[in-house]
Amino acid sequence: MVGGISSPNHQASYEIKTEVTAIIQIVSFVTACTMPAAGQGPGPEDRAIAYLSREVPAWSVKNKCFSCHNNGDGARALYTAARLNKSVSKKSLSDTTDWLTRPEKWDKIGDEAGSSDKNLARIQFAAALVDALEAGVIKNREVLGKAAKLVVENQKPDGSWQVDAPGNVGSPATYGPRLATFLARRTLLEADSKKYQTAMAKADRWLEQVPVKNVLDAAAVLLSLAELSTSAATTQKRRCLDLIRQGESKDGGWGPYLNSAAPEPFDTAVVLLALIRYSKEVGVKEMLGRGRLSLTKTQQEDGSWPETTRPAGAQSYAQRISTTAWATLALLKVKP
Repeated sequence: MVGGISSPNHQASYEIKTEVTAIIQIVSFVTACTMPAAGQGPGPEDRAIAYLSREVPAWSVKNKCFSCHNNGDGARALYTAARLNKSVSKKSLSDTTDWLTRPEKWDKIGDEAGSSDKNLARIQFAAALVDALEAGVIKNREVLGKAAKLVVENQKPDGSWQVDAPGNVGSPATYGPRLATFLARRTLLEADSKKYQTAMAKADRWLEQVPVKNVLDAAAVLLSLAELSTSAATTQKRRCLDLIRQGESKDGGWGPYLNSAAPEPFDTAVVLLALIRYSKEVGVKEMLGRGRLSLTKTQQEDGSWPETTRPAGAQSYAQRISTTAWATLALLKVKP
């Protein structure tokens, strides 16, 4: 350029550069429209469902029996996913579905997770049956009546269901009495609320008065009393909410105790499932968001979660499946 006037060669070069720039912009636009954006891959729920879809049917094939963790907890998460219109293959649940329609055989199990407690097995399989019915995978409600009859047989005089849970706090595959009572009561409610009115009322009185000393127990009691508005229930729920608020880790999530060193996926999942019913309480929505994020951060590449064990740090396939099932249920019900 000389004296403010472009030379012919410079003008030609400028036009070529302009055309190239335009082509690059077009290519970039098309590429941006056709390539998947970051974060558009399978979500944490989808990866968890894929993992459970592989593992749930594998146990019965390999071991020639059915288990509380795979065919109870794991199947329950898959039935819930199916009800929520997530993609779940029928093959992954076919053996479990057949098993759940035969309550008379539920006591004939054996696995590594303390399932010699037949009471616990009945509770877990019945809970899965409830979810299968809600998902429409099983349609014959008469089988739920048979399951409820088995479950109510083991109710204690005080209204609770006491299960064989080693240690002072329940675990993913052993529950503990408060979580077991919640699921047992839920089965009776779904089977025939009038027929089991007395049994449910006894459970309610126990839940209203039972001591709550740790986070897991608080979450289980909150789940159980969500629909009750008695004075005793209201007081107990307030106590449980306060304990859960105190027990939240600084980055979100919960361990089993107020002074737990770090969050555990199982305890966090049960707390989230309880808190979703109290979302109008002050600060609960924020806790739900932090807790959900805590779960997604600890999910493993294969879609599972590290097993929550008592004491922490042990290895257990049963606890890993049940931990993953509870975490999956929490993610399915607590939206981002």
